[in-house]
Amino acid sequence: MTLRRPLAAVLGLLVFSIAVSADAQETLRIGYQKSSTLITLLKTRGTLEKALNANHIDVSWHEFPSGLPLLEALNVGNVDISADVADTVPIFAQAAEAQLTYFAQEAPSPAAQAIVVRKDSPIQQLADLKGKKIAVTKAAGAHYLLIAALNKAGLAFTDIQPAYLSPADGRAAFENNKVDAWVTWEPFLTSVQRQLPTRTLADGAGLASYKRYYLTGTPYAKAHPEVLRVVFAELEKTGQWVKAHPQEAATVLGPLWGNLDAATVEAANAHRSYQVQPVTLEQLGEQQQIADAFFKAGLLPKAVDARAVQTWQP
Repeated sequence: MTLRRPLAAVLGLLVFSIAVSADAQETLRIGYQKSSTLITLLKTRGTLEKALNANHIDVSWHEFPSGLPLLEALNVGNVDISADVADTVPIFAQAAEAQLTYFAQEAPSPAAQAIVVRKDSPIQQLADLKGKKIAVTKAAGAHYLLIAALNKAGLAFTDIQPAYLSPADGRAAFENNKVDAWVTWEPFLTSVQRQLPTRTLADGAGLASYKRYYLTGTPYAKAHPEVLRVVFAELEKTGQWVKAHPQEAATVLGPLWGNLDAATVEAANAHRSYQVQPVTLEQLGEQQQIADAFFKAGLLPKAVDARAVQTWQP
């Protein structure tokens, strides 16, 4: 015997299935680091999720220890967009043939990274770094600052002993006299300057402008321009909020940055522009300088055309 559902019940199920389909949520997967200030604030305050949920898009957050693993995940499709990474990181990703699209940048912040030595160090100028052991994070913006500083002093990268360390390990090595100098960025820079007797040998002024870039995979940029528009707008607003409310931002970020005190966080943020802007190929001139410097130092497997990427415009 065949059981027949009443027509009203069938229509009801059809309407329900259409409604479910219309409300189906996509998920935007965001990769970030602890130092990804604006993305961290968006995550903590819930503003991006609120903006995207209006378009039936959820957000999942994926933390990475540094920029290179983050862009590797982006390249293989494990995340959809990358929070800000230092200007050097996309160059290494390009050398690995990643298909990247730049969709935003923060304006230069040269004072947000520096080479520091202990206050009693005999190192007085950049030329004194010859033969010294220097802690630096590989492929970070600080890595390029070190190369540029050595070039200014007439030294090659082979004239020093690099100790490739994470920021936490670099701080420990510096604090325990295991290295002669440390090249780092905010908020690690202000933290060590306020907590230890140090001297700043050089910051990025005249050496490295230190832009931070937001990236996505090229296929994602082509398929989801409306998502990038929302993310760009929220990043822009959050950057303006940090500058307008420095104390409130520092109070939020301090616990997320290893329980740094608010005064240290506020001082660190003062060195960052947080001015979110679009990216054009014409603005990637320093990216080419970075690529050429790393290749000349033997740190890239091949030459890189920094403009062989895509850019997205809001």
